[in-house]
Amino acid sequence: MKLVIQIPCLNEAENLPATLGDLPRSVEGFDEVEWLIIDDGSRDRTGEVAATHGADHVVRFSTNRGLAAAFSAGLQEAVRRGADVVVNTDADNQYCADDIVKLTAPVLRREADIVVGDRQVKSLRSFSGTKRWLQVWGSTAVRRLSGTQVRDAPSGFRAFSRFAAVRLNVFTSYTYTLETLIQAGQLGLKVVSVPVRVNPSRRRSRLMRNNAHYVLMSVLTMGRVVLIYRPLRILLGFGGVLLLAATALGLRFLWYYVTGEGSGKVQSLILASILAAIGFQTCVLGVLADLISVNRRLLDRLRVELAPAASGDASVRGLGSSEPTERRGSAVELEAAALEPADR
Repeated sequence: MKLVIQIPCLNEAENLPATLGDLPRSVEGFDEVEWLIIDDGSRDRTGEVAATHGADHVVRFSTNRGLAAAFSAGLQEAVRRGADVVVNTDADNQYCADDIVKLTAPVLRREADIVVGDRQVKSLRSFSGTKRWLQVWGSTAVRRLSGTQVRDAPSGFRAFSRFAAVRLNVFTSYTYTLETLIQAGQLGLKVVSVPVRVNPSRRRSRLMRNNAHYVLMSVLTMGRVVLIYRPLRILLGFGGVLLLAATALGLRFLWYYVTGEGSGKVQSLILASILAAIGFQTCVLGVLADLISVNRRLLDRLRVELAPAASGDASVRGLGSSEPTERRGSAVELEAAALEPADR
């Protein structure tokens, strides 16, 4: 059994020695533990520091592609190197590395596909009251959208079974934390939370410039992901509202026309026609988007099914509560281009 601990990094040469110094080289339930650093186009010596402080593998981007891209590339590289379980943690040593064993335990027991470390935000004195409230609100929204019971949605301290790591596909560029949970719920992956400890903060968050920026980007991310996975429900709903408004305006004009007062109400008829056209087009767009969504899910399923055959690996369906088979082998060969800069 192999565990790969991955750390996405951007200009973390100062913090990496302490972070790597706390990482375990042995974890209960695993025969091998490897460290993987994803250098997201750092301008300092992040890659060199990682290599000199014990990192087994370093993936370097020539330009900064964002946290979500670095996280996604890390999952692919970890799977390619034969990981049965992947743990993601932050480069600033925010999370207590001793709790990695708590993260991986539910995966090893086949009780979860994804385990999220719960920082128990409500009791974190290092967070301002506003930030605590926003974190709690965000987690509640993600629970409703994803159908999971995760208690700390923005937490980056997570464990993934190999099965989950292969299936997740990050589309957004801002952060992976919210998207992967909503995606996991849509894919039927089991997500659980475990309480974890945090270390004193070493620097300010680079994702959260301020509260307004955090809220805006989080809402946009959740909206985009939900639209990707539930286009028919959202677009049909919006189109239906427009059609109802058009119908109401049309009936209004018809009433005045029948009573002989329609000559001054032609504006209602024009607006009704515009709303009806937009509503109909929105509904058609929802149907087309749903067909595309179904096609994407079929392609994702095909990608997962063909990965073992392409590489002679039967381990994609290894650890995980969704499909608990016992097959394992060599690493899945993912496309090399997945680790190269590309439009997302």
